[in-house]
Amino acid sequence: MHETREVFRLFPQALQIAFYLVGFATIFYFLFGSYKIVQKYRKGRPAGRWNQLGARFMKALGTMAKHSTLSKRNKYVGVAHWLIFWGFVVLFIGTVIVALDHDFLRFMGVHLLQGKFYLWFSLFLDVFGVGFLVGLLMMAFRRAKKPPELDYTRPDLPQGKYDRKPYVTDDKIFLWLLFFIGLTGFLIEGLRIVGDNYPSFEVWSPVGWMLAHALDALGLSAKANTIFIYTWWFHAVMVLGFIAYLPHSKAMHILVDFANLMFKDDLAAKRLPKVTEEKMKEGMGYLKLTDFTWKELMDFDACTKCGRCHVACPARASGAPLSPRDLILEMRTFSEIKAGTLEWFMQAESNGWTNKKEPAIAGDVIKADTLWACTTCMACVEACPVGIEHLTTIVNLRRTLVDEGNMEDSLQDVLMNIGDYGNSFGQSDRMRAKWTKELDFKIKDARKEEVDYLWYVGDYASYDQRIQSISRKVAKILNDAGVSFGILYEAEKNSGNDVRRIGEEGLYEMLVEDNMAALEEASFKEIFTTDPHTLNTLKNEYPEFGGHYKVKHYTQLLIELIKSGKLQLKKKLDYTVTYHDPCYLGRYNGITEEPRELLQLLGVKLKEMPRNRTNSFCCGAGGGRIWMDDSKLEKRPSEMRIEEALALGEVDCFIVACPKDYAMYSDAVKTSGNEGKLEVKDVIDLLEEALS
Repeated sequence: MHETREVFRLFPQALQIAFYLVGFATIFYFLFGSYKIVQKYRKGRPAGRWNQLGARFMKALGTMAKHSTLSKRNKYVGVAHWLIFWGFVVLFIGTVIVALDHDFLRFMGVHLLQGKFYLWFSLFLDVFGVGFLVGLLMMAFRRAKKPPELDYTRPDLPQGKYDRKPYVTDDKIFLWLLFFIGLTGFLIEGLRIVGDNYPSFEVWSPVGWMLAHALDALGLSAKANTIFIYTWWFHAVMVLGFIAYLPHSKAMHILVDFANLMFKDDLAAKRLPKVTEEKMKEGMGYLKLTDFTWKELMDFDACTKCGRCHVACPARASGAPLSPRDLILEMRTFSEIKAGTLEWFMQAESNGWTNKKEPAIAGDVIKADTLWACTTCMACVEACPVGIEHLTTIVNLRRTLVDEGNMEDSLQDVLMNIGDYGNSFGQSDRMRAKWTKELDFKIKDARKEEVDYLWYVGDYASYDQRIQSISRKVAKILNDAGVSFGILYEAEKNSGNDVRRIGEEGLYEMLVEDNMAALEEASFKEIFTTDPHTLNTLKNEYPEFGGHYKVKHYTQLLIELIKSGKLQLKKKLDYTVTYHDPCYLGRYNGITEEPRELLQLLGVKLKEMPRNRTNSFCCGAGGGRIWMDDSKLEKRPSEMRIEEALALGEVDCFIVACPKDYAMYSDAVKTSGNEGKLEVKDVIDLLEEALS
């Protein structure tokens, strides 16, 4: 025999015809299912993601090739998925080459699968086929250990009110169907080698060669050809079944995830979508399936149920009725029912909305309490390996609740205060700069005097008495360093970051208009702020409204002043501290190293908490939660974070760089009974001490 193999070895023509008939029917079923999914996406509104297609494609390709999003914070899962992904890709390409060679090229007198090409082809497929099976076994082993990510318990419904067994079944079918497809492929190879009496070139199929000897040792060589035919058909039926199964199961993510990563917006959550004038006529929020963008509809199908967002969510950890994973899966069920693209193994729910003819998306499908539980910390978006943008869906559904007035009275009061007074405290705008009166110098009014830096102070740093002293320290240090800076005094209003994430888009746009008018009157080169929430919206969202400013966090400015010699440190501090990364500073804007560099310059010993930088745990204040009742939570996120810090051992100070963090964690130390064990300080407190 020469170096090749027969595709339909020992098959009569009738069986070959039968295979093609079944194969074409299966492919038609697959294409029809995929067509219905695409039609569902086409019902969605435009998403504006068709720019820079080449760059998007290459970025998504690099992400998938390296599996960088899957390896993040879990190397084991990353390695397993890398083996599965590349094993699947190589085996798929190998199958395409076989089909191309047998069904097309041979009729043109061209034969790919022979000679040296066939030998390397066989070796390549064997190596990656083994990797494929190893990766699947690694994931099966992990699943058997029942990690918290794969716990399908819902936080919004009591046990017995829902049934997630279909999801578990789907998971098992997906994993073991792929495994047995790979295993039977090797078995077919071994049976062929035995049946052909060990052609010498088949050593290039090392797995098949070893299996052939194992089958021979078991005394099956005489029946090898008979077993070959049955195994071949068993393998073919599983492959065709998998193709039919693809558009109707968890396996759908094989088709969707690359596109979802390709069309992901890197500013998703950091820059929330504006409401178009056309949409405003119907309402600010989402009322029906066609209100969602096609990318949001794709998000629902892209979910692999990996649970990374589930374990990262501070709301779920605190006992609130929100799991980002479950919210996305609930929306998948809703979109499938509406579009008629039903999974074979759908979740069986009994919370009532499936029995309604026209259920309200915000209220019935996704409960109001679930939506209001979100802290908008972006942990779910950052953790997701497939580019799902949970937060845009949550905020757009919140917009519906705001339109309906479906919110806590306390939140309604805060929004009214911001609308009437420009701040969340309900105080006169003339009181905004009252904190400056205790200073022994006058802070410049940037509307009247030209300054290098405009300090956008924010509500909490201006009005909260606990934080006003921190603001004075910042002002004094900058003044002593000879920095030219000023503020807007009563012209400054709430920047609107959290107003927008509550879902009050109309009020947000009013604040943007007023603040941009005030900034237009001022004369400055750069903006700095002590408030990461303010930093985020000024930097990432105001540009869409025409406000293009250079914005930095005060830790960045302080480092510049120290390195330039304008701030002279008098001593090194002998403290052991831990630092909390604010969500809107670290996760939203990637500012994680500057605060640490500042602490290093001050000489303190930094003990990192297990969750740090972009993996930081939320204080629970964002998205309007700081103004809402949290008494029903099992344990506040801020209290959990304080316990995490105390578990480090000997730590003197819990360091923050956000006014809301200072308020939340100062309270958490008291409510958790840890007064005297840990002191909450702002970075400016340490800098002041090092300068004195």
